[in-house]
Amino acid sequence: MIHEVDEALRAMFRTEALAGGAQVSVVFDAPTRDWAAKVNAPTVNLYLYDIREDMRRRERGLLNEYDERGTIVARRRPPRYFKLSYLITAWTRRPEDEHRLLSSLLSCLLRYEALPAERLTGTLAELGVPVPMTIALPPPEDRSFADVWSALGGELKPSLDLVVSVPVTESPVYPAGPEVGEEGLSVGLSDVAADARTPANRPSGPGDLPVYGTKRTAVSSQVSEEQPE
Repeated sequence: MIHEVDEALRAMFRTEALAGGAQVSVVFDAPTRDWAAKVNAPTVNLYLYDIREDMRRRERGLLNEYDERGTIVARRRPPRYFKLSYLITAWTRRPEDEHRLLSSLLSCLLRYEALPAERLTGTLAELGVPVPMTIALPPPEDRSFADVWSALGGELKPSLDLVVSVPVTESPVYPAGPEVGEEGLSVGLSDVAADARTPANRPSGPGDLPVYGTKRTAVSSQVSEEQPE
């Protein structure tokens, strides 16, 4: 999933933002001090520095899955979106050239609110859902770009912050119950006689109650009185 976003961004930048600039490389390396010392050609770096769930896009409930007859066979959770944060920087010999590259990249990204569908491949293309993205928004309160550069051990450099919200569909599958027809469900009751559940040596009395679900049997009692002769 992450590598598919990488390929979509690389293809979009090469064909649109960097059209005619075949000598500009697009890489995803960490822009550390050692890496920067080895750069000897114009380069655009898309460093993936943060991955976290996009809680604003989380949905509740379950989605139905149907068979060829249109019958519900299973249910699963809706896709969950994860934010991939990229630190985009340009590397050339002159700051002016870096600014031109960043300007071209920014103009390209501002044309879209989601990754172009024609750039998506693999799982993202099969899902057929938008992959939203935002560019150059203020960072959240719990993170600053200066902290990112400090962690990388490099010097602060002009950059663009790109956030792509990627849907992930992996979730448990819950099989559906049996189909209910127009006649509904039939519920059977026990056909066991009441005396089968009552001990034979136990005398019946007014406190005995019938067992639910059994047939009621007619009980006849005859009281005879004998007069002494």
